[in-house]
Amino acid sequence: MDAFFASVELARRPQLRGLPVIVGGSERAVVLAATYEARAWGIHSAMPMSVARRMCPQAVVIPPDMSAYREVSRSVMEILGGITALMEQVSVDEAFLDVSGARRRLGRPTAIAERIRTDVRRRHGISCSVGIASTKFVAKIASGHAKPDGVMLVPRDATVAYLRELPVGALWGVGERTEAALARWGLTTVADVADSDVATVQRAVGRVAGAHLHDLAWGRDPRPVRPVRKEKSIGAESTFARDEHDLGRVQTVVLELTDRCAGRLRELALVGRTVSVKVRTSDFRTLTRSRTLSTPSDVSRELFLTARDLLATVDLGGLPVRLVGVRVEGLAAASERMSQPTLEEALARAEDDHHAAERGADQVMDLVRTRFGRGAIAPGSIATPGRSELPTTISPVLDLS
Repeated sequence: MDAFFASVELARRPQLRGLPVIVGGSERAVVLAATYEARAWGIHSAMPMSVARRMCPQAVVIPPDMSAYREVSRSVMEILGGITALMEQVSVDEAFLDVSGARRRLGRPTAIAERIRTDVRRRHGISCSVGIASTKFVAKIASGHAKPDGVMLVPRDATVAYLRELPVGALWGVGERTEAALARWGLTTVADVADSDVATVQRAVGRVAGAHLHDLAWGRDPRPVRPVRKEKSIGAESTFARDEHDLGRVQTVVLELTDRCAGRLRELALVGRTVSVKVRTSDFRTLTRSRTLSTPSDVSRELFLTARDLLATVDLGGLPVRLVGVRVEGLAAASERMSQPTLEEALARAEDDHHAAERGADQVMDLVRTRFGRGAIAPGSIATPGRSELPTTISPVLDLS
């Protein structure tokens, strides 16, 4: 998808088309997306919002609406799934399709690409770019070169010639550090890597990575499109408007973040075994702590109590907190023991089973949010040890009947 979050916002606000638009939060947050008009000013994703505003003060800044982006993403992936069952979603706005089995039904790959782009534009008023190649790696590069709103086909026989014209940073997995390591050996282009013997590349970046990069430089990428992509972790983080000295406030935000992660786990029918907390202090030092649970869980209070304990172990050195985050890892499908009972079952067992009662409270919150939106109900205070319920706050204007 082209500048996905920004494109969704422009579809909702067509009067902003042609203007530099940035999707992001406060000045202390980062840019989530920028239109191509904003990118012309040097703005890019993950740039601090304060820097982006200075670089392009006339830009229109829109706060993110993640629920809207997820819904459009779900619909786009539905379109792609109608093309072929061999569809691998790799992010909220990107996927690989193996269309070798769809050509007899839908035509040449370029025709399939145009069909996808037409369907996405007709349904959502946004654009996407498509790269076509014989491997995932080259298709990925081609899609980037096709942006915005284009299609690029790299024929199999032209793959090596196409790659040789690219800088080494185009190779999949080459970041700044790897690029610097390769440069120390005089390897600055894909052609340099391809023309070197494997041992030289391995000495630069390691045995496994070196062999892999050498294969990519020759267009060799045997990885298939995998239709099922498992979530590896679920996380959320928040940047404070001002550096926060009040640890009670930090702990309250950790509660909100943990509740968000737990809700996502229940939505995906997953449980997590490891809880991690990330804290960034005012000097931009990032500290992390993690703990593995004895039993995987999707219960908000259980995950929060672990996150709260981890937060207490972080040595801030007397500095205020700039950012805090929570992540749940070690995900697995909910087992029978962790299966969700009905709300009535959970409440009926509440006196005998604290775990079920806590999950019952979570389910009430999930039901309210499904009907009225996430902001309708939220943890209202920090639970204290020994209490089986997670306190909640419900908006008084809602009719829950």
